[in-house]
Amino acid sequence: MAPSRETKEHLANAYKAAKAWGISKEEIKPVLRNLFQAVGGRWEDIEPDDYKIVVETYFESNRKGDDEHIDQKLRKRRHLADEEDQASPGSGSSSELSLRHSSGNGNDRPTCHLASGDGSVHRERASASAVPCSDHMNYFKKPKDKVSTDDATFSAERTSVRRPGSVNGGARIQRPITREDKKPPKYISDITKSTEKVAISLIDEVGSESLPRFNYIPQNIIYENAHLNISMSRIADEDCCLDCLGDCLSPPLPCACAHETGGEFVYTPEGLLKDDFLSKRMDTEKQEYIYCQDCPSERNKNEAMPERCKGHWVRKFIKECWRKCGCDMRCGNRVVQRGIACKLQVFHTKGKGWGVRTLEVLEKGSFVCEYVGEILTNNELYYRNMKSKGNGRHTYPVTLDGDWGSEQGLKDEDALCLDATLHGNVARFINHRCFDGNLVDIPVQVETPDRHYYHVAFFTTRKVDAFEELTWDYGLDFEEVHLIEAFQCICGSQYCRGKNPKGKKVEKLG
Repeated sequence: MAPSRETKEHLANAYKAAKAWGISKEEIKPVLRNLFQAVGGRWEDIEPDDYKIVVETYFESNRKGDDEHIDQKLRKRRHLADEEDQASPGSGSSSELSLRHSSGNGNDRPTCHLASGDGSVHRERASASAVPCSDHMNYFKKPKDKVSTDDATFSAERTSVRRPGSVNGGARIQRPITREDKKPPKYISDITKSTEKVAISLIDEVGSESLPRFNYIPQNIIYENAHLNISMSRIADEDCCLDCLGDCLSPPLPCACAHETGGEFVYTPEGLLKDDFLSKRMDTEKQEYIYCQDCPSERNKNEAMPERCKGHWVRKFIKECWRKCGCDMRCGNRVVQRGIACKLQVFHTKGKGWGVRTLEVLEKGSFVCEYVGEILTNNELYYRNMKSKGNGRHTYPVTLDGDWGSEQGLKDEDALCLDATLHGNVARFINHRCFDGNLVDIPVQVETPDRHYYHVAFFTTRKVDAFEELTWDYGLDFEEVHLIEAFQCICGSQYCRGKNPKGKKVEKLG
């Protein structure tokens, strides 16, 4: 029997709601079919909140691996609906009102709330999207004997909100949010202009944020004066695997491309970063620093009387197979250069503008993306920032200082940075989190052995759940004076270095 016109409309709307979360029609079909049977064919039990229960059931089924949660979800939904019908706001000394937050577009997910010392409960917040351009002191080192006063609680359906302050001696009560209060959500199916293998969507669930203004690029581009010597002649035959075929990870003995990482490849056959390499990168207690005799950063701050170099972190590099190598692009030692492979989404957060989240579970050591932007000299970056200072529209650039301390006098054209303010990729939206972000940046050599230029790749430091925001530690010292003023850090980490910052809050890119 052919489906009715009403059923076809419901199916089309459900598929559209799922697509906004990166779920294909084929993936959502079995979930929708099971739900439809579980409610006895009643669409009125499925369509509320723009088919929110369909999306939630899809992600829960992937996590649990069974179908029992469908009935549990329906029973919970009906129970909460009954409670809402019976609830009415109190008066006088009543201090709490249970609210069910819904944007009306099916995009609500479980929300993390932090219970603060003043008794209020608020969404967990991180700082503005920015990337560091600072001297690498040991800002990543974990503080000792520091205990958090923030207790995290989670609520998927209802949230009790206690507001500070009082009205006529009683607590201030917030009325339930209605559909009329919401602005239409903003959604872009792919911000990459089809330049990535995987589409990256953007969504503002409340419709309150202006769409970001920038040009998406999948690879770094030279702005003007940056000196990059990328040529076959720079790669010696003994530093590449000319005789390899297919996958370099398949033979029992590693090829020449593993020399940089101690004779062993750092990737597993599944494309994950090995725990040993990741652990060494995360060991902040053993960080080593090298110091420039004539530091480009200090020269820009005061060319007449530059201060002494504050140190640059000695980084552990990954060397992937060159284009000169004999293996193909499916080689297990070509992870970063194959590009983004996971489902990502740019979304509007509470209190920190745009952020990035994953739409699927990411295992520990997964490659997420690299930081892409314009390649500028340190001097070009300085004058660009001086020109734009005060307009609030910038990111914190990445300084490619992995080799600065190895030379006595580094020319300006060899002191390079990446700036994604005007041209960049999805990484420009990744927010900061002091010390315990779920991403870590690692330098990767792809085209050249010259360490003046390299790729900055992000890998997960642990297993990351679907719809969890992606964050990393920019390595900023919030007490240091920066050309781009340090933002007010509200990352929520118990190790936050900027709880009492001197810098001002930076406006988000838009």
